[in-house]
Amino acid sequence: MSSLSSKPKEKFVHSVFESIAPNYDKMNDIISFGRHKAWRKFTMKKMNMSPGDTAIDLCCGTCDWTISMAQTSGGSITGLDFSENMLEVGRRKIAEQGLDSSIVLVQGNAMALPFEDNTFQYATIGFGLRNVPDLRQVLKEMQRVVKPGGMVVCLEVSKPTWQPFKGLYYFYFKHLLPLLGKLIAKRYEQYKWLPESLIQFPGREELAQIFRETGLTEVEAYPLTGGVAALHIGTKETQNV
Repeated sequence: MSSLSSKPKEKFVHSVFESIAPNYDKMNDIISFGRHKAWRKFTMKKMNMSPGDTAIDLCCGTCDWTISMAQTSGGSITGLDFSENMLEVGRRKIAEQGLDSSIVLVQGNAMALPFEDNTFQYATIGFGLRNVPDLRQVLKEMQRVVKPGGMVVCLEVSKPTWQPFKGLYYFYFKHLLPLLGKLIAKRYEQYKWLPESLIQFPGREELAQIFRETGLTEVEAYPLTGGVAALHIGTKETQNV
């Protein structure tokens, strides 16, 4: 029986990330064959941050993207995650980079952000949108807290559409990935969650349409590495400024 049948999604996902925090970075490298760093680099290029730009990084985890934005803009960057164990790993990395004065970490819920409207230039979420109870609500919250003309940015695993790559990809995710989780992170059930969460998650074009339906404009969607990941960017309307 799936763990999701006996626990609410939010509670289950929280337990997953609390337990895998110590091995999260190592497993990210293995799961993506190291490609997640190139995906983030591509994303930062498309974001084109200016000096002093501010951002809120939702589901910031161990803070790799949070750190990249702080190093790029030099502005104030806020990282938010509901897992204290993940944030603790992030705090150590931030201290090692000497970015304590640039980054503020907050334990909080992406569904109800503790920030005023029109606060940040960017709202980002990396590999977290598929884990939230209501992705539309999270996108609305991201849109709410960015300033008019600001960007909502999502980097997430996605669904390849062409064979035979699609078949190989799903075989890897469904059968090999949980075994790697068991072998390396001593967590099997937790890494079964990744393929389960992807099956329920919208494809690239479907997610782009959801971006538009929540009110975002100039929506861009980029497939990455044959579609195994995707970058989505939307802009908050400026007409009310």
